[in-house]
Amino acid sequence: MKFVAFASLFFILVSITTFCLETHEAFNTITLINKSEAVLNGSLPDLGPDYTIETDPALTYVEGVCVLWFTLEFMVRVIFSPDKLEFVKNLLNIIDFVAILPFYLEVGLSGLSSKAAKDVLGFLRVVRFVRILRIFKLTRHFVGLRVLGHTLKASTNEFLLLIIFLALGVLIFATAIYYAERIGANPNDPTAGEHTLFKNIPIGFWWAVVTMTTLGYGDMYPKTWSGMLVGALCALAGVLTIAMPVPVIVNNFGMYYSLAMAKQKLPKKRKKHIPQAVQGGSPTCVKADLNATCNSTQGCHIKGNRVPESQRSAISCCGAAAISCCGAAAISGCGAAAISCCGRRPSHAAGRQSS
Repeated sequence: MKFVAFASLFFILVSITTFCLETHEAFNTITLINKSEAVLNGSLPDLGPDYTIETDPALTYVEGVCVLWFTLEFMVRVIFSPDKLEFVKNLLNIIDFVAILPFYLEVGLSGLSSKAAKDVLGFLRVVRFVRILRIFKLTRHFVGLRVLGHTLKASTNEFLLLIIFLALGVLIFATAIYYAERIGANPNDPTAGEHTLFKNIPIGFWWAVVTMTTLGYGDMYPKTWSGMLVGALCALAGVLTIAMPVPVIVNNFGMYYSLAMAKQKLPKKRKKHIPQAVQGGSPTCVKADLNATCNSTQGCHIKGNRVPESQRSAISCCGAAAISCCGAAAISGCGAAAISCCGRRPSHAAGRQSS
């Protein structure tokens, strides 16, 4: 199993690396299309670009090998899954299937020359980004990623609360910056927006999000004193808004991480043999005296009658003990776990003798 886990991890990393390298200019070749001959032959309409971009075949072969491994792994897990319905509902399994499917569709449509096939092929090349979802397969091999997933799932309410706070702040400060920047505008300007970058309120949404999250790209900024005051208030409100739900999320992460580490340190459970309890009313043990000896090598004897093998497990042979199947049973040093042949606990038998 460790070999399969390491192999799966290796192919995941190789696939992600290939996906990133396919976007580099060094692995892409631009080929010009002679459209004049194609248009004269009627095989190509006079539409679209006159060039194609071809990826290095070596990367395609590497991706094909990775997809074959992922397909084999997926089919094995489908076949040996005890519950097929739960397997289909699992989010990671859906991601595996979605990441594998575009490759086979692209290979199947690459040999077709119809316009519809080329349109679908172009769409599949656009949605190649779904291959990056394979990174979520790493959650099967890394405890930290599983802890992160549990934390996000447990902190859903806090995330919703954070989004609501940010949405309210963005709406308030985008509106405030729009009107604040129009204070002191040129009277001859009918829109009062020539001197500012905030032409409308929707544009202010981007500025409010960037400011409240303390990013500050600098592409938009207020130019009037009133706008600067609104910007300062927006930054302070953003810090306070984010600081409120974050500690709860951090506490959830710490709790799940501690549980995961403690679970890893626990020793593996071993199956222990638990002897079967002897049922009461055994016909071999009806009348016996208190004279009984128990020996670890000779077994248990009661007045000349040897106790059957099925009943030895119910008697703890720990030194000299007086055992009575149907009468009083005094077990020395064995505690409440010792049971008489008739299924009675020593406490019950002792009470019977005293009476």
